[in-house]
Amino acid sequence: MSGEEGGDPPGRAASGLFRRLRAVAAAALGLLECRCQCCGAAASPAPGALPLCARCLNALAPRSGGFCPVCGALHADESQAPHRCAACRADPPPWDRLAFWGRYAAPLTGLIHAYKYASALHRSGLLEALAHGAYLRLEGLAPELPRPDLVVPVPLHPRRLRARGFNQSLELARGLARLAGLPLAAQALSRTRHTVPQARLERAQRLTNLRGAFRADSALTAGRRVLLVDDVSATGATLRECATALRRAGASGVDVVVLARAG
Repeated sequence: MSGEEGGDPPGRAASGLFRRLRAVAAAALGLLECRCQCCGAAASPAPGALPLCARCLNALAPRSGGFCPVCGALHADESQAPHRCAACRADPPPWDRLAFWGRYAAPLTGLIHAYKYASALHRSGLLEALAHGAYLRLEGLAPELPRPDLVVPVPLHPRRLRARGFNQSLELARGLARLAGLPLAAQALSRTRHTVPQARLERAQRLTNLRGAFRADSALTAGRRVLLVDDVSATGATLRECATALRRAGASGVDVVVLARAG
């Protein structure tokens, strides 16, 4: 749910333009700092706190339990400690652990959709902070595993990148890398063929739509533990294909961070 002709490559040019626009939006935030970045209501966040009003801060509280620490599947009882689901016990995915901020439901869905499809640039800082918050939970999911070596975003095909103007997963990964003090490897994964957007497909179609659609650069990933970043995990098909490509390119391990887990 989710990176040719002369001059800069389209991905680099679009990403550069997006960063410049975001800088302008960030400067304008000085005028909006007393407004909740979720609902727009008056807010008085504490220094260093999320830029949210009390109501949205409560509505956007992270999911603390009742999920699988490997695939993120949501269990019925949110009060349960995270525990591996039956599917991951029988056939684990090609990554080691997955952390997310919250369930794919309002108001988080509205924030993601506005950012992704309406270029709501003023929400960049908030969503990057949520992604970083999810990242900080990784260690608790499997403390025996080492810290990631680099951050890799799920890429867009150049055709879709030109249409959208930016890759939301790259921008989330960029902010997360900065906050976590990890190097960003934006070119480590590439999309080798254009596919129908996953959101338009039924579940069964999503599971096969992306097969073989990604390639990883072994020069950047071999022998390294990769932190794979995307906005949403629904069926996990996109993440599975990306992680498989990274493993084939020699990655020593893969962890996943997303903003939201559907289910």
